[in-house]
Amino acid sequence: MSGFSDAALEKKLAELNNSQQSIQTLSLWLIHHRKHHASIVKIWLKEFTKAKDSRKLTFIYLVNDVIQNSRKKGPEFRDHFGPILAPALKLMGQAVNDENTQKRLERILNIWGDRNMFDSKQIAEFRKSLESCLKRRFDNGEPPVKISRRDRGESREMLENVKENKEQEDPDKTKKERRKSECNEVIQFDKEGKKEVHITLSPKLPANEAPEPEELVKALQTLENAASSDGIVRKKITELPPEVSDVSLLSKISDQAQAETLTGKVNEAVELLNDYNGRLLKEMEDRKTVTKMLHDFTAAQKELLVQAEERLQEYKEKLSKVYQVREELRSHVSSLPDLSQLPDVSAVPLPSAGDLFSLR
Repeated sequence: MSGFSDAALEKKLAELNNSQQSIQTLSLWLIHHRKHHASIVKIWLKEFTKAKDSRKLTFIYLVNDVIQNSRKKGPEFRDHFGPILAPALKLMGQAVNDENTQKRLERILNIWGDRNMFDSKQIAEFRKSLESCLKRRFDNGEPPVKISRRDRGESREMLENVKENKEQEDPDKTKKERRKSECNEVIQFDKEGKKEVHITLSPKLPANEAPEPEELVKALQTLENAASSDGIVRKKITELPPEVSDVSLLSKISDQAQAETLTGKVNEAVELLNDYNGRLLKEMEDRKTVTKMLHDFTAAQKELLVQAEERLQEYKEKLSKVYQVREELRSHVSSLPDLSQLPDVSAVPLPSAGDLFSLR
């Protein structure tokens, strides 16, 4: 996946269209680079403000997809998009020119409220910002615009982005076709304007189930300092005096001073063992979490491996066809006459115009 930069994001937003694939591809890219969330939100707002009215709804759909699919990874996008969505929706209200677009925006706000993407106070603020502009425009007598069937079809496709679960796949599709449809094709352009297509394979598992590689590495690294590997504490426990754990030795205490000394040692041992046992319990939970992460990550990688093998086989077949064309071309070229073997006619002078038209 390509690296993040302000220029790269501006270019991707400029190329964003209202297709589901375009929105989901850019959404995955943004979530992958979520550590740049502050810059992402800032650039999104700048490009949203500059965008034509007809493209503003697509920007809102992108935000919806990013916030919903990143909420289990962290609240960064929700927290940073929250303060700017009210002014953005106010601009959106000024851009709305038909009732269907208004209904789609209301549908998104309903989903954000139903799924607790934002609190009720924020949702109310979003509605107020949107409806204030809509009311002012319609009060001024601006008529709603009817949209074509084609636009309604595209809008219906876009509404699928706000659904939490994807639609069931077409049972008539073959397994290979389904896997191929799950591959995200990211189209980029080099400096010379030449079109390049980069293919990113996506596992069939939901994106929130399989951890990112860096998350898995971080979780594994935390286990390096787990309680079970703390040799210093284990040594302290083995060096505890036997009287702190053997009740039969209490009979040897003969005075108050010995009792107080033993009490201090017992209290220290209790504190040491309680702390270590707590760390061991936490380590058990961490290992369970890592085990699940490894299971999900392995399952996702196996799925990616199957997709990669199928993609490799597909391109091997394409390569075989290219080889066949090359052999046919070589054969065709070899069958062409060798011009170097033709007689040299350069020494024979061409007839002049007078020679051609002279009468004999």
